Amino acid sequence: MFKNYLKTAWRSILNSKVYSVLNIVGLAIGLSCFLLISLYVMDELSYDRFYPNSERIYRINSDIRFGGADMRMPVTSDMMGELLKKDYPQVEQYTRIYTFNGDKLIRKGNDYIDESKVAHVDSTFFDVFQIPVIAGDTRNALDEPNTVVLTASTAKKYFGTTDVVGKTIEVKDEKNPSFKITAVIKDFPENSHFRFDFLFSMKNVDYQWGQLTSHNFYTYLLLMKGTDYKAFDKNFTTYIDKYVLPQAKQYMNINSMAEFEKAGNKLKYSLIPLTDIHLHSDRQFELSPSGNIQYVYIFSAVALFILLIACINFMNLTTARSANRAKEVGIRKVLGTEKKYLIFQFLTESILMTLLSLTIAVIAVYFVLPLFNNVANKQMALSSLFSPRILPVLITLPVLVGLIAGSYPAFYLSSFRPIEVLKGKLKLGSKSGGLRSILVVFQFATSIILIIGTIVVYKQLHYIQTKDLGYNKNHVLVIDGTGALGNNVQAFKNEVVNMPGVVSGTLSAFLPVANSSRNDNTWSKDAVMNPANSLDMQNWRVDYDYIKTMGMQVVKGRNFSRDYATDSTAVIINETTAKILGYKDPIGKQIYTTAQKRDSMIAYTIIGVVKNFNFETLHRTVGPLALRLSNSPYTASFKINTGNVGALISQIKSKWITMAQGIPFSYRFLDDSFNEMYRAEQRAGTIALIFSVLAIFIASLGLFGLATFIAQQRKKEIGIRKVLGASVQGIVQMLSKDFLKLVTVAFVIAVPVAWYGMSIWLHDFAYRINISWWIFIAAGVAAFLIALITVSFQAIRAAMANPVDSLRIE
Repeated sequence: MFKNYLKTAWRSILNSKVYSVLNIVGLAIGLSCFLLISLYVMDELSYDRFYPNSERIYRINSDIRFGGADMRMPVTSDMMGELLKKDYPQVEQYTRIYTFNGDKLIRKGNDYIDESKVAHVDSTFFDVFQIPVIAGDTRNALDEPNTVVLTASTAKKYFGTTDVVGKTIEVKDEKNPSFKITAVIKDFPENSHFRFDFLFSMKNVDYQWGQLTSHNFYTYLLLMKGTDYKAFDKNFTTYIDKYVLPQAKQYMNINSMAEFEKAGNKLKYSLIPLTDIHLHSDRQFELSPSGNIQYVYIFSAVALFILLIACINFMNLTTARSANRAKEVGIRKVLGTEKKYLIFQFLTESILMTLLSLTIAVIAVYFVLPLFNNVANKQMALSSLFSPRILPVLITLPVLVGLIAGSYPAFYLSSFRPIEVLKGKLKLGSKSGGLRSILVVFQFATSIILIIGTIVVYKQLHYIQTKDLGYNKNHVLVIDGTGALGNNVQAFKNEVVNMPGVVSGTLSAFLPVANSSRNDNTWSKDAVMNPANSLDMQNWRVDYDYIKTMGMQVVKGRNFSRDYATDSTAVIINETTAKILGYKDPIGKQIYTTAQKRDSMIAYTIIGVVKNFNFETLHRTVGPLALRLSNSPYTASFKINTGNVGALISQIKSKWITMAQGIPFSYRFLDDSFNEMYRAEQRAGTIALIFSVLAIFIASLGLFGLATFIAQQRKKEIGIRKVLGASVQGIVQMLSKDFLKLVTVAFVIAVPVAWYGMSIWLHDFAYRINISWWIFIAAGVAAFLIALITVSFQAIRAAMANPVDSLRIE
């Protein structure tokens, strides 16, 4: 019986080649999009789940508001993990990661390699993060100073083998020039929120230990089984009162946290599950660029809608072709075929088509996946679809899609009454189009929403590129690692500044883009700090030429000058700081901060106010910031003005080689670093554009097939109208207007949905565009034109046909 169903289904597919191709291609494209987005979503949701105890690992987050400045950080004090483990039995183990020492220069042969994936960690790191060991023993690998653990690929990179335990690596560091390799571990997977190549001992960190109010360490807790992490959060109030408050009293006039909070301030700690970090945490100083759960939701919905659009095409085309199958159904029923067998027959056809489409889709994904990986910045493999967790879904997918797409046509076609069919009294085809109209509206409403969303994303990205940032990111050449020049760094800067095509230069690792140095300190209007007169703000170390090179604007006072010896204790604040301080004219006023050991206060005189500049992403408002003269030789930036950038870079590189032999020369442009801050949004925009085009194409494919069939059904009507003098234009309008009405309805439905969804997306930006009315009009016009072109092609063809052919007696 089943074999007969398959034969009949295959024969039906071959007998209607045009409609079969339209159905199979539409479903194949829909399934391809669904599979690609499913791979993307699965990859995003898989982050950090490979650790054996991932469900028990949590990171401590810090939320601080002080003097009007808000900081949301994934870091804590150096002592917090240790104190929590001592006081609370729920904490099985803790570990810390420290990355604020920056890159390290590792010797290989006669040269050094600049390594950025480096961190200092506790010896307990491997108790919390159980990573497979290839060589050595990680249990005590980092107990001693000057020890290091390498990943397998790093060991092969430097030694050609993983059998390196006991060997040493040389680091360009006067205090700690060599480290003993104590273990080799497997590489961190791509779906990890941190990926290090070198794990150095925490005992080599040069730090003022025991400062409970300084936050520079990523602290992770391994909680006991059964511990409710949200309930554990309540312990942080006790921790603050017991440890943080007593230390804060040493340099601030504060009696209680209630007094601190009454002044509008906040100090809050909370736990975030390890598996939530990638998608649910977008804080300052994250160890890697975060994902966005919004995009997971959006792309999941897009995948589902594209698949539904493809299924709707199948429904529409199958029900529209009902006339071609009506006599077949009538004869089968007269011969005794029960309704349930007819339903099964039509569902078999649907599932067979879906299987063919899925086969094509998997092949298409195989070839397209490398391109999609490049766009999405992923390393996904097609084999993920055949994993034990996903394979059952892939197997049931054609059955599920086949049932969804074929259920209505099956029940609709099997319900025909044989007497009416065989007498020719059954009205078929275009007259049974109530549901088809609803489905066409759904298709185009979805397509219009995707068009609007794509336009809004690109408008926001254009706004980001063109917004006045308060500094000029263009034509600024940044050279990293200049700290390796040692005492020659100033001479190098002077040599480069004197080159033709170089306008100015500055030495400072503090740049208004991501992956640059940051340093926040507590400042006060008075010599005695209290919660009401203090604020936490960024404290950047710069030189005399920083403001000029960065194209910033001093709106009050003056810039730093070599003519004033007192500028060593001067600061330039931004407009946000001036507003928080409340001075009508802050020039000449003094503000205070603690010395490094927090045993005294240092006074700084405000000599200028710089126009606010966005030193974080446009997701955040501009916070308080102070610039002060100090040594920060690790990065050099040069404002250039030349038509031959390549020649200038070659000249700078030649100078570098003579002054820093064996040290790699690394450069970038400030605007590229700025663009990198919004790479996730750019990728989302590109992916949205691709799938919007595909969704529209699938919808148009179905509309094309539907228009073809409607034109065929009204063939005699068109012939009669032409004989009676109807024009081609009139017939095209007659055939097109019903479809265009449906697109209009779809537009009315899509506009409020798209506006609401994109308003939520834009809300994540502190600086954002307004959604202009023309965006909706443009999307509507685009959908209208696409539908018009699709339908008109068949309408014109039908209108220009010879009426004699259509009126000939059959």
